[in-house]
Amino acid sequence: MDGIRTLNRDELDESITLSCFAFQYEVSDEEREHRKTRMNPDRTWGYFIEDKLAAKIYIHDLHVYVHGRPFRMGGVASVATWPEYRRKGMVSQLLRRGLEAMKEDGQTLSCLSPFSVSFYRKYGWELYTDYKKYELTSAQLPREDFYKGRVERSDRNWELLNRVYDRYARSYNGMLVRDEGWWKHTVFKQKGGQAAVYFDESGEPTGYMLYTVKNRMMDIGELVYVNDDARKGMWRFIANHDSMCEKVKLKAPADDELPFLLADPRIVQETVPYFMARIVDFQSFIEQYPFEATGSGQELRIRLNDADAPWNDATFIVKIDGSGRATAEKETGGDAGSAPYAECGIGTMTAMLMGYKRPAFMARTGRLGGSAEEALRWERVVPTGATYLPDYY
Repeated sequence: MDGIRTLNRDELDESITLSCFAFQYEVSDEEREHRKTRMNPDRTWGYFIEDKLAAKIYIHDLHVYVHGRPFRMGGVASVATWPEYRRKGMVSQLLRRGLEAMKEDGQTLSCLSPFSVSFYRKYGWELYTDYKKYELTSAQLPREDFYKGRVERSDRNWELLNRVYDRYARSYNGMLVRDEGWWKHTVFKQKGGQAAVYFDESGEPTGYMLYTVKNRMMDIGELVYVNDDARKGMWRFIANHDSMCEKVKLKAPADDELPFLLADPRIVQETVPYFMARIVDFQSFIEQYPFEATGSGQELRIRLNDADAPWNDATFIVKIDGSGRATAEKETGGDAGSAPYAECGIGTMTAMLMGYKRPAFMARTGRLGGSAEEALRWERVVPTGATYLPDYY
C-alpha cells in the first residue's frame, strides 16, 4: 500500500540500506545488527510505494536545555530518498507528518543537521547555533601556570564526565541532556581516543576533554570546563603535549574568547553555522519557557505564520506574569479589535527564543514585522542566552 507510516521491525534492514546509499558509507554485518537493536521502528517514518520503502526520516526522542530547563525535542535525522523517487514531495510530506507525530508525543521543539539550510527553512526550521573551529600551532598554545587543581588522564567514565557536562550544558541553549546510552553509543563512538579530567582543590571534577593524538596532531573532540580555573588547567595540560604535537584542532562555542586570551591571537579560526531548530507546538513551548521576570504582567500579541504546522498558524495572545511564566492563547475574532500585534514566521520566533538572534535584530532586518512597538516589546521579555551543540546525530 502506498503512503506514510512507521516501519515494522523487519523493515529496519531496508532503512539502514537506504541510509548507507544516501550518505555514502558502509556498515559491517555486526554494526548493522547493533544499529537495529538501537533503532526504534516506531520513530522511523517511511514513504512507501507499492510496499517498498521510497523515503524515510527518523525522529530521536531527546531533551535539550533552554535557559537551564530541559525541553523534549524531536531530533530529525536520516532523511533519505532513493534517487528514482526524489523531487516528488515525499520528504515534504514526511516532515509534515513528523511534526504531527512530535506534537502528539509532547515534543515541543525539533532540531536537525541540515544538508541545505534553505531547504529546511521552507518548512519552518531555522539556524539556532554556530560553532568555532580552531587550529593552533604548538607555539601558539597558552601557557597557563596559575591554577589550583590537577588534571588526570581517565578512562571514559560517562558518569564522571556527565557531572561536568551537565553543569556546562545548562549554561547554553540547545545542548542535549545526555544519558548513559547517548554517552556510550554516540559521544564515545564519535569522539574516540582518551579522556582527561580536571579536578579542583576540593577534588570536584570541573573540566574534561576527549582527544586523540596522531601524526603530530592533537584532535580535541570535546573540551568542557565550568570555570576559569578549570580552563587554565585544561589548557596547561594541552600545552604539555607540545613536544609531540605540531598542531591542535578543536571546536568551541560561538561565544568562546580563546583568541583574545592568547599571546598570538592570529590563529586559524572559522565560524560554522551548524544545527537548525523549530518550535513544534508554540502554545506548549511558551508554557515551559522562562521569560524575563520583570515584576509586572505583560501581554503581547503575535501573528505567527506556520504553513506546515497549522496549529501554530494563528494570532496568539501571550500573557507573561511578573515571574516570567507565560501562557499563549489563540486570539478569537472577538478578541482582536484594533490591538497592535507583531508578526513573524515560526523559524524567526524559534531563533529569537533560543537566543540565537535578538528580537531587536529581527525587527531591524524585517524578520519581525507588524507593529514596531509591539515587536520591540519582545526584546524586553526574551532573556539573553548563548547557544551551542557539541553533538551530532
